[in-house]
Amino acid sequence: MSDPQRVAVYTIPSHRSFADALAAGLIARFGQDELGLAQGRILLPNNRAVRAVTDAFVRASGAGLLLPRLIPVGDPELDERVGGALDRIEKDPDPPAIDPAERLLKLASILQGQGTAESLRLAADLARTLDALLIEEIDPRKLKGAVGEASDLARHWEHSLARLELIYEAWPQILAQQGAVDLAEHRNRLLNRLARRWENDPPGGFTVAAGITTIAPAVAALVARVARMPGGMVVLPGLWLADVFPAEEWEALGPDESGRGESTHPQFQLKLLLGRLGIAREEVQEWRWSSGASSTRARLRAVANAMAAPQFSQKWQTLKPSERRLGDIRLAELPDPAAEAQAIALALREALEIPGRTAALVTPDRQLAGRVSGLLARWDIEADDSAGRPLATTAVGTLLMAIASTAVEDLSPVPLLALLKHPLVGGEGEDRLAWLDKVRELDLKLRGPRPVPRLAGLDAHFGNASSWQIVRPRVETIDAMLREPVSLSKLAEELSRAAEDIAGDSVWRGPAGRIAAEMMAELQASRAAAELIVAAEDAVPLLRQLMDEKAVRPPYGGHPRIFIWGLLEARLQRADLLVLGGLNEGVWPALPAPDPWLPPKVRAALGMPTLDGRIGLAAHDFASALGAPEVLITRANRDLKSPTVASRFLLRLDAISGGLPRDIRLERLTSALDDPGRQRPVEKPAPSVPLEQRPKKIRVTDVDRLKADPFAFYARAILDLKLLDVVDADHTAAWKGTQVHRVLEEWLLHDGCDPERLRGRAERLLKDAAIHPMLRALWAPRLLEAIDWIAATERQNQSEGRRPLAAEAKGEAVLGDVTIYGRVDRIDRLAGGGLAIIDYKTGQPPTQKAVTEGFALQLGLLALIARAGGFEGIEGEPQAFEYWSLARHRGQFGRLMRPDKDMAPGEFLDHACRNFVEAAGKWLTGSEPFTAKLNPAYAPYGDYDQLMRLEEWYGRR
Repeated sequence: MSDPQRVAVYTIPSHRSFADALAAGLIARFGQDELGLAQGRILLPNNRAVRAVTDAFVRASGAGLLLPRLIPVGDPELDERVGGALDRIEKDPDPPAIDPAERLLKLASILQGQGTAESLRLAADLARTLDALLIEEIDPRKLKGAVGEASDLARHWEHSLARLELIYEAWPQILAQQGAVDLAEHRNRLLNRLARRWENDPPGGFTVAAGITTIAPAVAALVARVARMPGGMVVLPGLWLADVFPAEEWEALGPDESGRGESTHPQFQLKLLLGRLGIAREEVQEWRWSSGASSTRARLRAVANAMAAPQFSQKWQTLKPSERRLGDIRLAELPDPAAEAQAIALALREALEIPGRTAALVTPDRQLAGRVSGLLARWDIEADDSAGRPLATTAVGTLLMAIASTAVEDLSPVPLLALLKHPLVGGEGEDRLAWLDKVRELDLKLRGPRPVPRLAGLDAHFGNASSWQIVRPRVETIDAMLREPVSLSKLAEELSRAAEDIAGDSVWRGPAGRIAAEMMAELQASRAAAELIVAAEDAVPLLRQLMDEKAVRPPYGGHPRIFIWGLLEARLQRADLLVLGGLNEGVWPALPAPDPWLPPKVRAALGMPTLDGRIGLAAHDFASALGAPEVLITRANRDLKSPTVASRFLLRLDAISGGLPRDIRLERLTSALDDPGRQRPVEKPAPSVPLEQRPKKIRVTDVDRLKADPFAFYARAILDLKLLDVVDADHTAAWKGTQVHRVLEEWLLHDGCDPERLRGRAERLLKDAAIHPMLRALWAPRLLEAIDWIAATERQNQSEGRRPLAAEAKGEAVLGDVTIYGRVDRIDRLAGGGLAIIDYKTGQPPTQKAVTEGFALQLGLLALIARAGGFEGIEGEPQAFEYWSLARHRGQFGRLMRPDKDMAPGEFLDHACRNFVEAAGKWLTGSEPFTAKLNPAYAPYGDYDQLMRLEEWYGRR
């Protein structure tokens, strides 16, 4: 029988390591007998606490040890069940708990109607709301009464509550059909039944409830029973006793008659717990054993003073220096999150210089933790991150999302190439290298506008290319996916099959692969997943949400002395150096997550904990972490968007101490670590090339580049560097020009430039499936107007006896010691026997000034080739030189520009020849350096600006 008068409640002060002190005390009390510890049991809040206490026993024993049973009471918020040791105490008469993932999918199927991904997000919020009600053992029927008390609710809240009532009425029936109960309800029943049993029949050996701070009624009832039964003890973490936290301040925490209190204070949750245990703070004793890293009691008092409730903060003015001294706590303020991560990594690395010293980062910011973990790899340190990584960020997770994205986007180039280049695709070693060679060939072929969608479009685009024939079988499965909405279980089946087709069995290897395989198998077997319909646009966000809930932890941990902990992991552990990262408002403490189903007034009417209670828990975690022997606090002055505000917790420490000592050394080391030094801008590049390396053959289109920007010519013609189009590019002006040139070429070859047939060819071009509808709508009226102008011009020319001779003809000729070559858009025979040299321009033709100053020589050089008989089968003297521009000019599309209109006969060809010979003598047969941007007014293209480091020198003096 339990003794109602006996109460055994202890606290381990937050300046000691909870897990180490607990292990040391239990070994001292029960470890004398070899089986003494093994006969007891320790109830802990969750599985992570079990791990921390296990490690503490190992450190404390120094040898083999039979441990007590370590039993988590389970945390529904972490989808944790009650430990099996409690679950097997007696035969469970209740139905089993529904799997959390199955419940989430079932709720999403009920809410479906706003898209599956959005339904899943709402279902996750709904699950948390249901759990909150179940944990507090609130009868759902009270919802109607609570809504009545809060009658001034906005309409959207009324709608949410109406849906919640309907769901809460239907949900028990759905669970009954599946023969299950909610996880939180199952825990409540088990713990309540266990508390009743232990009241009359306590177990043998000792029983300790350690580190539990939850105020859930079922948990509190069991902890209260443990505190009063023979061999039972309750050990609370970081309760401030009267010598640290005066009774006046303790009583002022509340809650008052209305249930309100200082919910953001670090001791408020513990006061609520003691109230539910029926124990006064005066009955709590301090645990007298200590072990592991700890700080001083003076710091504990200073921290308690710093965290005083607002109505007591005036005492800071009268505190003695000893009561505000924080000891070895220092602050580093960094300019941005990247610098903060670098500073933390440096501090952790420096801790390893002292043998046996341990160091840990504690932060609620998972992005900061990830940055630090990556930076520690600089020193080959793999930090033991107990929170793990979301499955979505692992290789197998990104592969599954890449497959879904490729299917959703109809095998478009960007997601397809990302998938084909994924590290799990293509095998290993030499096989992987050979695979990447094939994928690079496809990459080059996919440069430019997107081909027709799906496998059929890619077949037409690649033709019989050997690289495509090797890749094609691996993506056939993906082509058939998500053409129409499918169930989530069917999607999981198709994803699994596609992953194996493209990556083989390697996709399921390792910890992440095993978790992904389990998730896919669960979805395929889930009845709820079979009812959840997924449209193509929901597939990727839905998959990401599901995988973000799956944590992947390394099986053997990481570095033995460097750790990364979240707030849950840090509650019961200590390190010699504790780095508290991300001390900005909105990060630590985090902003309270709103409940989209229950408004604050209804929560208050139901007697539920306020959302601000999470701030109090974060404050307790922060205050406890300050108990480490050495503490480094870090924050970034800016985040990725704007300046940040320091955490309220940090501001309190600054206020009571007069300003925390700054770690100037660490801040300077951080800024110096990757500092490239003073910038020394380069001078304008002007490479000089030996004569034998200078080309003696030049394309007519490159001559203008040679004169205006010799460096760009050097990069293209001598270094052979060519700009690649981007993958899945928009239809550029160059692409449109190429297509129009092809139409005009086929018009001459097949139609003899019949003016009546030109518009039909242009209209067929616009019907090409590869052209985006938006481009077609914008381009069509302009192109057709310009095409009609060409037809009219051609009709006029033919009436004057002019006849087309050739289109896209290639030719070359020798001028001086250099060969020029090129392709002419069109050559006509004039009525008098001479030749007309025509150049089509889909944009604006060159200005007359550019022609006169010798920076637009293409048309003249093509005419020189024609005069020399360089175009096979075409003889005659060029007499007409024309640009046919399709661009807008004076309110209409299409115009004719004759660059020689102000020149005497023959002067245009002499002008082109003279300018070319001069340029060739300087840069092709001479020794002139290839100076960058020699004539920038005629060098508008920036293909090689980065290579010439333009930004470093252009415009300086």
